[in-house]
Amino acid sequence: MPFTAAEIAQHVGGQVIGDGSVLLHRFAPVDRAEPGDLTFAENEEFLARAEQGRASAILVDRPVRSGKTLIHVPSARIAFAKVLPLFFPESQPPPGIHPTAIVGEGAHIDPTAYIGPWCVIGARTVIGPRAVLWAQIYVGEDCKLGEDVWLFPHVTLYPRTQLGARVRIHAGSVIGSDGFGYVQDGAIHLKVPQVGNVIIGDDVEIGANVTIDRGALGPTVIGSGTKIDNLVQIAHNVTVGERCLIVAQAGIAGSTKLGNFVVLAGQVGVAGHLKIGHRVSVAAKSGVMHDIPDGQKWLGIPAQPDRQAKRQIIAVQQLPELLRRVSELERQVACLKTLLASGQPGSASDHEASNTAPPAS
Repeated sequence: MPFTAAEIAQHVGGQVIGDGSVLLHRFAPVDRAEPGDLTFAENEEFLARAEQGRASAILVDRPVRSGKTLIHVPSARIAFAKVLPLFFPESQPPPGIHPTAIVGEGAHIDPTAYIGPWCVIGARTVIGPRAVLWAQIYVGEDCKLGEDVWLFPHVTLYPRTQLGARVRIHAGSVIGSDGFGYVQDGAIHLKVPQVGNVIIGDDVEIGANVTIDRGALGPTVIGSGTKIDNLVQIAHNVTVGERCLIVAQAGIAGSTKLGNFVVLAGQVGVAGHLKIGHRVSVAAKSGVMHDIPDGQKWLGIPAQPDRQAKRQIIAVQQLPELLRRVSELERQVACLKTLLASGQPGSASDHEASNTAPPAS
């Protein structure tokens, strides 16, 4: 469906510079845009390429002169995120339950929800309005799914999992599996029953192949607005605050608590029973072994405040030169010891000078 530049400007809270009636049929990257396309430029390089390209209109966040129609917005990237759903609307299946789905006794499915092929819905589970369960999804007993939940194929929800409104969970993720809890009993590892559950707040998105373990007794909690990338492991009784970002292959050990707006970059590991404050950022591949106060940035293995870690990194980079200098000093000391032991006249400095003095003319 095409939109005029003026309609798009109204949708993103922008202002048209040029012809507001130009029809835009799709959104395309700068290098692939054709006449009738909208593109965006968030920096000077992209703007120059967009000017030379074939797009009919450009989203910009700075005042510029152009022969093309511009839609001036406060942030080109935010406008980009708002415009894409206009041109690429998500497929919304019609309400209903597929004939191959299995629904347990006492389960309540809102009539506006969609339950796809080969889904299994446990007894007494409640599924809210406009929820979408695509295909081959298992939802255990006594689960609660809020409105507009989307579960992609092969998602598994263990019993008593609770999902807030507008939660999206991508393919292959497992929510509510047993926590990794064992005690040593003689020569065996005795399993501690994991009888808690998982509670996920509103507007959470969980990537593919994520595992979130249920609590040993109480719940594992994911706060509203948090976004979790693919291949993340969150252990039992962890609490993740609101609007956190947890990037791919990160792992959080049991009973650790994250504040709000925490960022864990890729492959970060966080030990158990720690407290990570609000607005903390941890750099990629870091290993967190200690509590982190509010607002700090940490990195390294083991992780430490970024300025301290950076000083150590710089020091390590200087080690080759330091080793060379130490080797030279050791050579000079050895030379001095040899001179003193032989009883030869002259100081070590005289010896060094004689080795470096220019030949007599």
